[in-house]
Amino acid sequence: MKKVGLTTTIPVEVLLAAGCTPIDLNNIFVTGGKGLELIESAELDGFPRNLCAWIKGLYATAMTNEIDAVIGVTEGDCSNTKSLIEVWQSKGMRVIPFGFPQSRQREAMVKEIDHLMKTFEVSMQQVNKVMEKLYPIRQRIKYLDELTWRHNKASGFENHLWQVSCSDFNGDPATFLKDLEVQISEIEARSPFSDYEVRLGYIGVPPIIEDIYALVEANGGRIVFNEVQRAFTMAEASVHDSIYDIYLSYTYPYDLKARLVDIKKAIAERRLDGIIHYTQSFCHRGIEDILVKQQLGIPVLTIEGDLPGKADARTKLRLESFMDMLRDLKE
Repeated sequence: MKKVGLTTTIPVEVLLAAGCTPIDLNNIFVTGGKGLELIESAELDGFPRNLCAWIKGLYATAMTNEIDAVIGVTEGDCSNTKSLIEVWQSKGMRVIPFGFPQSRQREAMVKEIDHLMKTFEVSMQQVNKVMEKLYPIRQRIKYLDELTWRHNKASGFENHLWQVSCSDFNGDPATFLKDLEVQISEIEARSPFSDYEVRLGYIGVPPIIEDIYALVEANGGRIVFNEVQRAFTMAEASVHDSIYDIYLSYTYPYDLKARLVDIKKAIAERRLDGIIHYTQSFCHRGIEDILVKQQLGIPVLTIEGDLPGKADARTKLRLESFMDMLRDLKE
């Protein structure tokens, strides 16, 4: 069974239909405990220091693990991925390009997904069978999300971890579901968190800072909305949706306008007191912070991360002050 690395969420149904094991390189990089070593390895191979740490981490993760091929997303994610693909190819890595068409036109999406299916030699019938198996898993992830914001029992980090893992279902959807059911049972048995906590939304790419959720909770708050991670789950899709429609509805790869609609809805529905907007150093998405602060209508704290690890003293102080302000406003 081939192991296929992913630079971000793609139509994973195609890989599973082909009998491949999808591996989200981001998840291995940030949870493997060797993030700084991987970045150093990439820099020794020539990657510049003033480049996004995620790109260097993705490169080294693919090179140091048994990966048979990589799907590199050339549209709708990082603008550096095209150059990263060229470096991988120079090292002998097989790379399959995939793009989320920025026109967001159905014809363009059909072309991209059909090409991916042709590359992995699978039919639409095979893909649909996988979609049927993934649908109940995604609905259980949706329920875990409700345990976070509606029932106040799941933590922000648990919500983040399970949602972000839907990019590859940890390589094995069946085992993923079994582990998920164990986690849900444990969460259901808990007493709810206090209604007086500060309720936050987290928007932007998943954090490279490992303790951001713990810091929020240490200061009397809880993250009850993870924007991009929730988008990874495809949990809002209907069982009758085609694979093309599912990935056209997926908000992350497209313009900020659609994402802001989703975020504003969550602010009202989940009764959010404030927003943490995470941006990665040297990332073009940091420019979006201008529009985020103009249009959301509630307090926004922008946190910029660089290297993997714990938050620095400045970030801790800024987060603590933000939480104090929100608590005063709430009271």
